[in-house]
Amino acid sequence: MKELLEMYGAFFRIGLFTFGGGYAMLPMLQREVVNRFHWATDEELLDCYAIGQCTPGVIAVNTATFVGYRRRGVIGGIVTTLGVISPSILIITVVAMALSPFMSNPYVARAFAGIRVAVSALIASSVVKLAKKSVKDAAGIALCVLAFAIVALLGASPIWVTLGAGLFGFVMGKVRERK
Repeated sequence: MKELLEMYGAFFRIGLFTFGGGYAMLPMLQREVVNRFHWATDEELLDCYAIGQCTPGVIAVNTATFVGYRRRGVIGGIVTTLGVISPSILIITVVAMALSPFMSNPYVARAFAGIRVAVSALIASSVVKLAKKSVKDAAGIALCVLAFAIVALLGASPIWVTLGAGLFGFVMGKVRERK
């Protein structure tokens, strides 16, 4: 029961302090799941996050569910999912009730613009950390650059790029086995 409460609390904090969507949650996921509680390694977390991106739904919820499920089965998945969505439900309720008249205020608009810039920096930091752990050779660098270009410049769906990269990794593994 103690671990389930810790899981709920950790994912509640992740949900509470994650602004900007699923990509912005990576630094907090690494801190809570890998560094603080040791529920997964960096590589395992990256796998959970990748699967969270490939499945339909919100990345944060999918990743939380997958991490919880891997750790404690169905109940773990339920607890982490509730943990990550609870802050959003509470915040949205408060915002809808109390702050809607202020949204047209230019100071509030500027504050949100500043938050978006900070979120971009957090995402860039996570990308660099994850790239250091997962891009290990020239093929990985080429795949990373190609995937970025396909998504950022051509507007392709990250789902197809992720599936294609997985297929590429599988084929490269088979090729290396034969050598």
